[in-house]
Amino acid sequence: MDALDNSKSENDFVILFLQGAFLGWQVVMASGPNMTAPICLVENYNMQLSVNQTAIQILEKISQPVVVVAIVGLYRTGKSYLMNRLGGQNRGFPLGSTVQFKTKGIWMWCVPHPSKPNHTLVLLDTEGLGDVEKGDLKNDSWIFALAVLLCSAFVYNSLGTINHQALEQLHYVTELTELIRAKSSPKRDEIDDSAEFVSFFPDFIWAVRDFTLELRLNDHPITEDEYLENALKLISGENSRIQASNKPRECIRHFFPKRKCFVFDRPTNDTKLLANIENIPENELDPNFLTQSNNFCSYIFTHARIKTLREGVMVTGNRLRTLVVTYVDTINTGAVPCLENAVTTLAQLENSEAVQKAASHYSEQMAQRLKLPTDTLQELLDVHADCEREAIAVFMDHSFKDENQTFQKTLVELIKDKKEHFLQQNEEASVKYCRSILDQISKPLMESISAGTFSAPGGHKLYRQAKESIECDYSQVPRKGVKANEVLQSFLLSQASIEESIWQADKALSDGEKAIAAERASKEAAEREQNLLKQKLLEQEQQIEAQQRSLQENIAQLEKKLERERENIIKEQNMMLDHKLKVQRDLLNEGFRKKSEEMNEEIRQLKYRIETTENTPLFLQVLERFGSEIASIFTSPGRIIGNIIKGVSSLFKKN
Repeated sequence: MDALDNSKSENDFVILFLQGAFLGWQVVMASGPNMTAPICLVENYNMQLSVNQTAIQILEKISQPVVVVAIVGLYRTGKSYLMNRLGGQNRGFPLGSTVQFKTKGIWMWCVPHPSKPNHTLVLLDTEGLGDVEKGDLKNDSWIFALAVLLCSAFVYNSLGTINHQALEQLHYVTELTELIRAKSSPKRDEIDDSAEFVSFFPDFIWAVRDFTLELRLNDHPITEDEYLENALKLISGENSRIQASNKPRECIRHFFPKRKCFVFDRPTNDTKLLANIENIPENELDPNFLTQSNNFCSYIFTHARIKTLREGVMVTGNRLRTLVVTYVDTINTGAVPCLENAVTTLAQLENSEAVQKAASHYSEQMAQRLKLPTDTLQELLDVHADCEREAIAVFMDHSFKDENQTFQKTLVELIKDKKEHFLQQNEEASVKYCRSILDQISKPLMESISAGTFSAPGGHKLYRQAKESIECDYSQVPRKGVKANEVLQSFLLSQASIEESIWQADKALSDGEKAIAAERASKEAAEREQNLLKQKLLEQEQQIEAQQRSLQENIAQLEKKLERERENIIKEQNMMLDHKLKVQRDLLNEGFRKKSEEMNEEIRQLKYRIETTENTPLFLQVLERFGSEIASIFTSPGRIIGNIIKGVSSLFKKN
């Protein structure tokens, strides 16, 4: 009785969880993808795969991370019905009640994730495998391989039990080594390319439908997972038939480190109801089946991972779109889909967009924060430094696998050009503002000159008083900008000949006083020129310091990113090592010493790679090279930046 109560309690919990999940769907539907029904993603006509552009456009608009669940299995085994339950509806993926399969190609249904806010659940329903009407079984293999490449949770759906026949029908898993490549050009001395599959393959979930056996082994109750693992144990023997039977078992154990099993009773024993199952109320379905399907959905919602590529690159809907197009195009050319090539293609697109996002952020923030003209050059350079730092961070957040920092260098050049544009705008604004001020405050002086006011004896003294008054008033005006002194100097130079004619004509001045006036004017002009030169030298120093800060900021953020990538690589390699050591231990414990020893070289190479990654600071070489290249970008004729180039290497010195 207690066991029954516990079972009922667990079932109630699962039902409550799913009810909450479905309510969550309704709440977040407005912010997530709003697909009321599935759509074909990869079409399959006349054994030719093609991408449905409408489906691609849907993925393109999804910027959220995606959890991708794909279901694969023989035709007419109830795959679509199970996926509809994940979609929270009885109707969705088309169901068939005849011996002909309904789903062709790969169908997609994007819904807001019921338990992960701001995530999208992408359900992929594949056409049934093994249909005699197809003719070309190679087509099935490509559908199987595509599902593995695209999803983060791979559900294999079968009927009855996991026996020899069921494993034989799963022969597609043994063909993955011929249909998928991890690296574009594996080195000769490297381990087999398929050894890398474990680093990016999805979780493997076996759904056994219409299960009628009792979960017991050697008279002891076992779990569904134990049932699967027992079925995957290798059979002893050397003959070819046994070796062929063991092949799918080995592939599943080697390629899929995380495995799960669910068994399902028949939804109903009434064949008439079964033919129209999408219209059957839940209270007419078998209670055990309801519990089992609820457990399955609960597990998917809770444990299915975000789709990631190697080194922890998270996949969004938009990135999934690129992967689909890249893989299908590759298959249609007769080549084998390669993860490394797909990631390279994805990185090229994403990094280009990342550069534009970062550059746009810089421009927008500079325009918002700057009030032109700035009082000093340093004021503008400080705002530039803040905006540049943010722009680099935007680039780092949206970019990955930027080989040789090609795209980051492009961003450096773009920001440099944009900064120069803002500097020019600032100078022009300062010139315009200062000229308008001088035009206004010098108007009485110009009118007096025109009226001949300074032509009378003592006129030179009056002129100097008027000119000094202008200089005083001009100096009191705030925020004239970086060209304030230069514009004033230009104005005063324009007055030099006028002043000379005034003192020459001033009869109140002796020849000696006129000579003194000329000397004083010359001295004042020289002092102003000297002050202008000092200002220019100061501004050059400020520019050099700004470029040094820019260089240091680029290097600092790159160093953090490279360190994170290095940690992800080490984490991935350790995960691979742990899995391979477990596989080796299991083989040894099951009595397959030879197969266990055959893994020694693979494990040795993996350990060496981990040790190399941990102990060889290759990213320091990358930083030094990048620093030198960035310094050269800042180099341009007429700029004093030699100190930057000399100082690059010092950035990498360790205490």
